[in-house]
Amino acid sequence: MIAAGVLLAGTVVTVLVAFGVTLVVARATGRHSVVDVTWGLGFVAVAVVSFVLSGVLGTGDVLVRTVVLALVAIWGLRLAVYIGRRNHERGEDPRYAAMLGDDHPPGAVTATVLRRVYVPQAAVMLVVALPVLAAMLRPATVLPVVVAGVVVWLVGFVFETVGDAQLAAFKADPANRGRILDTGLWRFTRHPNYFGDTCVWWGVFVVAAGHPLALVTAVGPTLMTYLLVSVTGKELTERSMSGRPGYAEYVRRTSGFLPLPPGTRAARAT
Repeated sequence: MIAAGVLLAGTVVTVLVAFGVTLVVARATGRHSVVDVTWGLGFVAVAVVSFVLSGVLGTGDVLVRTVVLALVAIWGLRLAVYIGRRNHERGEDPRYAAMLGDDHPPGAVTATVLRRVYVPQAAVMLVVALPVLAAMLRPATVLPVVVAGVVVWLVGFVFETVGDAQLAAFKADPANRGRILDTGLWRFTRHPNYFGDTCVWWGVFVVAAGHPLALVTAVGPTLMTYLLVSVTGKELTERSMSGRPGYAEYVRRTSGFLPLPPGTRAARAT
């Protein structure tokens, strides 16, 4: 329990520092959209700090700790680089600009921005990262469980990475302006990137499943799944896309989340 408390405290401090630095960068650059890059890097920082602390405390299995560190680092760095490149030449995200209004300069730190952007993201990061802490405490390796978790993570990473690449290539072609991407992975699910993100975190949870605390930390991937399906991911994206020509037809034939053959009864039911 002492080790778990130390790791939890280290995670809290890491998350607070990560978002504190992000606030400084946001003010300097005049763009709160830098917080989107912090989403990936913050989890990497949590994994690194937890790995170091668990090593100092002499707790956890070396293989499991190393595997989880690698899984989170690969996922988080890939996501941060992708979002950083995507947003490099863009101005402030319209959502954050709307929160500031005309009364505040770009990048200003206001109570509204803190309440609606930074505090919720920091809180979610703390909850979602709980399986990482459990993995760092896992006392022994059950190799089939570790392999199963890595496979689930790999499926998610492929869906997220390939889905993002296909979307970026589609948007880069001016001929696709106003059109709907319905090829590649996007033919089987309307949100391969969100589906992949969900699998990534369930995979980390499975790797950590050998520790009793892992059952409690299921709240992490459960929260991530809920947010991606019903709040900030699928729901928000489809609301903004609903008015595009052809989108209603795309919705009728394509699964909303789980990859399914297009046009099937199961796909139409989602």
